[in-house]
Amino acid sequence: MNEEDNFPIILLCEVAGVTRSAYYKWVDKKKTDLEVENEQIMEDLILLYNGFKGVYGYRVLKLYLDRIYEKKINHKRVHRLMKVAGLKSITRRKKKRYGKSKPEHIAENILKRNFKADKANEKWVTDITEFKYGNKKAYLSAILDLYDNSIVSYVVSHSNNNQLVFQTLDKALIKSPGATPLLHSDRGFQYTSNGFKQKIKAANITQSMSRAGNCLDNAPIESFFGKLKVEKYYLEGNYQTFKELKDAIDEYIHFYNHTRLQKKLSGLSPIEYRYQYQLTA
Repeated sequence: MNEEDNFPIILLCEVAGVTRSAYYKWVDKKKTDLEVENEQIMEDLILLYNGFKGVYGYRVLKLYLDRIYEKKINHKRVHRLMKVAGLKSITRRKKKRYGKSKPEHIAENILKRNFKADKANEKWVTDITEFKYGNKKAYLSAILDLYDNSIVSYVVSHSNNNQLVFQTLDKALIKSPGATPLLHSDRGFQYTSNGFKQKIKAANITQSMSRAGNCLDNAPIESFFGKLKVEKYYLEGNYQTFKELKDAIDEYIHFYNHTRLQKKLSGLSPIEYRYQYQLTA
């Protein structure tokens, strides 16, 4: 209420027990800089959340906000603002585990969950994951570089066989000529085959394998497959043809390598991080 409602301000202040100066200070109260910034951050959070179709939680969105505002924004603040805005990321599905065939060759677990690499092409991890389209299945084989989490090479195929992993390795070696990394995998039949053993020996690559039934020994590539499925495959889904599925995988891997920011990489994408390494090497 005010004088326009036929109540003198001085009378209202006397009744309320406050001074006129305090009343006018309350009327003229402006939002603090923090409140204004929180509102702007929330607007940007909503734009980012919608732009990425709701697949990212506060940890990833914080990295994009850091870049937008050119400063570090506390992750707890981002989490709180997302709760206020009612923004929730999509929950990742658990991966099904499949039985393994009898291996021909078992390599020692040299990697031993030491997922840190000091340079590019020092340590690669690889695996295969399954997708469905229409009433059929397709398989993605990929190699990830532990230095920058980039996908070095990948192949999408109708068949889960030895040729799939051979092609993936060939593409990686063509892309990175002269590379002689430690190559870690699980004990899938493709990696334990004599043919694969001969192939990596010819390339002067050291082979490492996870312990039996221990997916955490190959966690980085498992994590990548999880991101791909949650952020692309499950989200869009309903792929009817092999081409539709492959195009979606191609699109996501390009996005992942060039655009998707990662906390481990100082808020950079894998390719940005590798480029930074090349400048300082």
